[in-house]
Amino acid sequence: MKAWEFEHKLTADAVPPELHDDNEADWMAYTEAGRASDKQLFHDWDNKVPGSKAPCDVVIAAVQSMHNRGYDVTEAEKFMEEGLKASEEKDGAAIQVATAKIFHALNEAPKDPASPYWSYNTYRTFADVEKEADFGPAAPYDVFSDDFAKKVTAGWMGQLIGGCLGTQIEGYTTEQIRKRFGEVYGYLRRPETYNDDITYEIAYLDGFIEKGYDITPADVAYKWLELISDGYSAEKTAIENLRRGLLPPESGTTNNYFYDWIGAQMRTPLHGMLAPGNPKLAARLAADDSIVSHSNNGMLGGIFNALLTSLAFTEDHIRTVVEKAVDMIPHKSEYYAVVKHALDLCKENSSWEPVWTACEERYKEYNWIHAYPNAAAEVIALWFGNMDFKETCHIIAMEGQDADCTAAPVLNTLAIMIGLDVIDDSYIKPIGDRILTTMRRYQDFKIAELCQWTTDAVRNAVKKQK
Repeated sequence: MKAWEFEHKLTADAVPPELHDDNEADWMAYTEAGRASDKQLFHDWDNKVPGSKAPCDVVIAAVQSMHNRGYDVTEAEKFMEEGLKASEEKDGAAIQVATAKIFHALNEAPKDPASPYWSYNTYRTFADVEKEADFGPAAPYDVFSDDFAKKVTAGWMGQLIGGCLGTQIEGYTTEQIRKRFGEVYGYLRRPETYNDDITYEIAYLDGFIEKGYDITPADVAYKWLELISDGYSAEKTAIENLRRGLLPPESGTTNNYFYDWIGAQMRTPLHGMLAPGNPKLAARLAADDSIVSHSNNGMLGGIFNALLTSLAFTEDHIRTVVEKAVDMIPHKSEYYAVVKHALDLCKENSSWEPVWTACEERYKEYNWIHAYPNAAAEVIALWFGNMDFKETCHIIAMEGQDADCTAAPVLNTLAIMIGLDVIDDSYIKPIGDRILTTMRRYQDFKIAELCQWTTDAVRNAVKKQK
């Protein structure tokens, strides 16, 4: 069995459970998992995502990811059954050996010359991107205006709405979501703000408050170590690398099988809010953040979502934002091929589902946490949502995949453009006024405080530049 076939079947067969309200307990259990080595490996081989309970096998997903990155993973795939059996039998000795065999095989895996991955350029830092991308000039925008504060508040609220909406259904396919819940337009249960995604933005903001636009990848890395105790996939590997003294970009590439996944893409709407109307600056900030844990297409995913939110401050229509953001991605990258393909299909069709069905099939070899299917989902939701908040929620929810990591930036971008006044209270009021996290600090604070911190940080950074 191929790794991608295993993961594809795992996701395709996954059925959402009945709704439950023990999400805080889920997150507490999740952060405590893996304190002992055997327990961590059992968790890596067989775990349920907090919130949605979607199944995930990180070890086999690593094999799948290296296949996606153009390597011949045949040798690693030989040990998957051994690991699955050890996981099922809770055999700590066997799972240690099987996992080591797989990772050794991945580290030694040769390039597959037939893989399309190698026909595209690769990008390691923003300097690589800047050589090929055309971000255009910054648009005039007054960060000291009331409009800026309102848009920041709208953006954060849109992101929180998206996170709450998507956390309930992430890790499932359109078919399975529809079977269980029908057409999803809003919350399926009481929303709550526990989510690992936003923690990285808060850590970055903490560093930006101190350093402003001079913040470096190393600054971000040390903020992770200071504030974030654990991570998942690419972020987990990066934190382990950072603890061993490997700083960006090596922290994002060394033994990191997941660096083309969605992690950077999920956490960079903030960077666009820090650089309103200035896509080049937003891209640079996002790239410097992204390379802590990601590289190449994973980094480009981080840039893409920062471009969306930055452009949203100064453009008049969401489709213009999508078109411009897609065009600013380096055209020789595979990431560009993904978002451009989705955009082209959008222009050729009159409704979202045929486009999404085509993309779902095209990216079936990719994990639901990979950047590619989720980037396509974002383009489709924004295009066919067409400035309508409720319909955008509907599309991004029904597309499934890593739904919280797609809904959050999509709704952040849209909310910046349309404002909170036109968003129905049924999305806003249930969230309340507090954000709860699993960070070492910032464990419990007000949404209004986050909005004020962001607004003040930008204004202070701009003052320092003058």
